[in-house]
Amino acid sequence: MHGAYAKVRLPPGSDVTYLKGMPVLLLIDGHPDGPPAHETLAGALCDAYHAGAAPHAEVTRLELRHLTFDPILRRGYAAPQPLEPDLEAAAAAITAAHHVAWFFPCWWNAPPALVKGFIDRVFTPGFAFRYTAESALPQKLLAGRSARLVTSMDSPWWWHRLVNRSALHVQFLRSTLGFVGFSPLGSNTVYGARTLTARARDRALAQVRRAGQRDALATARRERRRGALLAS
Repeated sequence: MHGAYAKVRLPPGSDVTYLKGMPVLLLIDGHPDGPPAHETLAGALCDAYHAGAAPHAEVTRLELRHLTFDPILRRGYAAPQPLEPDLEAAAAAITAAHHVAWFFPCWWNAPPALVKGFIDRVFTPGFAFRYTAESALPQKLLAGRSARLVTSMDSPWWWHRLVNRSALHVQFLRSTLGFVGFSPLGSNTVYGARTLTARARDRALAQVRRAGQRDALATARRERRRGALLAS
């Protein structure tokens, strides 16, 4: 176990629901826009996922736009760049979580710059991964946690998959989250967001709500099995 039931300090604008003894799910809303979260599609999807998960888990919600930090890793890994207090709190929330769900739109086949800057600053050596002399591959320091990506894009599904070869999903799920140890990985994608009808939006929200419920229940089962193994 990795200290999942300790409360963590979160920046203003974050929302957290604690239910004693439940698995911990962290929801990260990466939309950079300033309106209330429910006014963006990413925020509405996050709301739906939260509603599905909340009866079965402790749910922590973090909106990156409310964090105060420098999103630029100024010297790469050549010199330390101390984390701002909000990033320290966010790193503690990731450490405390059993499952992390990410919500943001796909822009230019990639996450918004806010999300990329957050990853650059937080997923650093010693926290997210570590190279050793014994292997060319890194130790995955965030192993033991699962994750889900919930995203939207204007492109139709066939363009994203056949032409762009699912670039966002490969880069963010496999090459980022998988690289530091998150597993299993899941995703929900809303295609054609620019012309989304009210009916299609409602259907997408219902699917994501069910995903939240499934993830919470699956995480609870996994943590019970892990606890039983540690106790044996």
